[in-house]
Amino acid sequence: MTVLAKTTAPKGHGRTMADKVSDKTDESAELRDAAVESGNAAPVAAPRVGVDVIADAVKLLPNGPGVYRMLSTSGDVLYVGKARSLKKRVTNYTRVAGQNNRIARMIQSTAAMEFVTTSTETEALLLEANLIKQLKPRFNVLLRDDKSFPYILLTGDHDAPQLVKHRGARSRKGQYFGPFASAQAVGRTINAMQKAFLVRTCSDSVYETRTRPCLLHQIKRCSAPCTGEISLEDYGELVRDASAFLSGKSRAIKDELANEMQAAAEEMEFERAAVYRDRLAALSHVQSHQGINPQTVEEADVFALHQDGGHACVQVFFFRTGQNWGNRAYFPRIDKQVEAGELLASFIGQFYDDKPTPRLVLVSDEPDEIELLSLALSERAGHKIEIAIPKRGEKRDLVDHALQNAREALGRKLADSSSQAVLLDGVARVFGLDERPRRIEVYDNSHIMGTNAVGGMIVAGPEGFVKGQYRKFNIRSTDITPGDDFGMMREVLTRRFSRLLKEHGARVALEAEAEANGGDIGPWPDLVLIDGGAGQLSAAKSILDELGIDDVPMVGIAKGPDRDAGREKFFIPGKPDFMLPLRDPVLYYIQRLRDEAHRFAIGSHRARRSKDIGKAGLEEIPGVGPTRKRSLLNHFGTLKAIERAGVNDLAAVEGISEATAKAIYDFFHETAG
Repeated sequence: MTVLAKTTAPKGHGRTMADKVSDKTDESAELRDAAVESGNAAPVAAPRVGVDVIADAVKLLPNGPGVYRMLSTSGDVLYVGKARSLKKRVTNYTRVAGQNNRIARMIQSTAAMEFVTTSTETEALLLEANLIKQLKPRFNVLLRDDKSFPYILLTGDHDAPQLVKHRGARSRKGQYFGPFASAQAVGRTINAMQKAFLVRTCSDSVYETRTRPCLLHQIKRCSAPCTGEISLEDYGELVRDASAFLSGKSRAIKDELANEMQAAAEEMEFERAAVYRDRLAALSHVQSHQGINPQTVEEADVFALHQDGGHACVQVFFFRTGQNWGNRAYFPRIDKQVEAGELLASFIGQFYDDKPTPRLVLVSDEPDEIELLSLALSERAGHKIEIAIPKRGEKRDLVDHALQNAREALGRKLADSSSQAVLLDGVARVFGLDERPRRIEVYDNSHIMGTNAVGGMIVAGPEGFVKGQYRKFNIRSTDITPGDDFGMMREVLTRRFSRLLKEHGARVALEAEAEANGGDIGPWPDLVLIDGGAGQLSAAKSILDELGIDDVPMVGIAKGPDRDAGREKFFIPGKPDFMLPLRDPVLYYIQRLRDEAHRFAIGSHRARRSKDIGKAGLEEIPGVGPTRKRSLLNHFGTLKAIERAGVNDLAAVEGISEATAKAIYDFFHETAG
């Protein structure tokens, strides 16, 4: 792979293709700067963009495969594409006539280009998908809200294997089953597996410290190998059954359990028969929540696309070991002119950039360059990948089922967006904004007596909460008096908006920003909500004034008397404060935003506090020394279990008085401010 990109090498020494293309522009900039310094500056010409820039790049391009990037005047990546022949593909962009509006806008915005040559077209395709996910160019189809999928791990590095949910790199020894569509699907399955196979879910450290069976054993969800309630040999049989069930041998396991139940009943051992009955019921519960379980498809992912009104939904179903392990709906960001084939090809390429690929991928529409896509996925996976558009039979039924789910999911999404638009129009009306806000940022602080102080920022837009853009700010300044909310807000806003200016420059007009981002929300907020009254708002406004930012509307939200919801007062700089009618939908919406910011800030604070507690143990709690700490850990197993315990449970521990139990409980449950 050869990177053809801009560098700072001297002209004529190791210059790359992109350097040569941009030499004239760089020289012009140097001459212009010199003229400005000497006072003889001519009128500043607009930067070169569009066809001329692309035509200059074409002159130096090879005919081989590679990836190209089109950049705006600000250096943002507009588009990432791959080509069998870079020269031929980029030459197409030197002709605006005949291009659709989306491509024409992209060409006219291009101020520079960068290139990477590759050995093969498949390598180019894989690199393209990776760069799109990293750079998020506005003119590409973007896979949004992309998260790693959870797996079930049956560990293999312990005498008594553990059943646990797993995300991330599969580096721990054991058997991995998945992917599952959601953490909820994994949780339901593990819960039922506990009832059916009595396999432990506790961590190894808890296992090693147990001296008596835990509550899970008492409610018949664990066989308690930790305390010898079952031999390791018999426990191994349960683990093998659990592995067989997750591997698709559910029918054989159910038949075996049914036979055991019948034998126990015939021998008049009704208690043992009831155990097998409960295990059978648990397995049936798992399968009843799986919906369709195909008979002829062992392993496949199903992609179904539905488009409507410039919006799209891709519904993905996961089938492994003949079982349905859930589905997830995606709403990729697209231009209205993107065709189904281009959308699916780009989506699938990005989707499998960091995920294992099954041997069969079923799709509702044919992706562009389907053979190349199949070859690229096969090369990455190390085995043959088939992409098929089934026409009949069970495979077609699976696609049709996914397609129906895609239609329904997009319908719900559009309905939610419509309702959200009405609320945002109301926000604009109430706060006197010129336009419907596309990005609302809400700020809140959380601490206990000034300790573990955290600032939180949440983001909301036309599609609801944008959780991928939430930010937490650990308060670092040592000059802030503990509990000084003004000082904390000053640090949070200074860090947030200083970085915004550095990375994105000054805020641009709303219309231009919305156009530049293809209808998506931009980095700059259209409205900032501060949890606090006139004083908090004034402090926040002064921070933005110091940074030279005067075009970001700000509103303070003061809680009503006795913190009554519905009696909030709103403060806008230069205007009298006011309240909204109790049943105003906009009031409910703003309360939701404020509550979400409060929830996020408190959650971040608690996570930081728990981390500190984990480092220092329980010794931070008054009256808890090494002896009591050891008693608590021996009784509950983990700090998390101690945190969840009630006062009576804590008082039941040897050496813990009622007063100490109350102190421990209050320490973990004191409300953060």
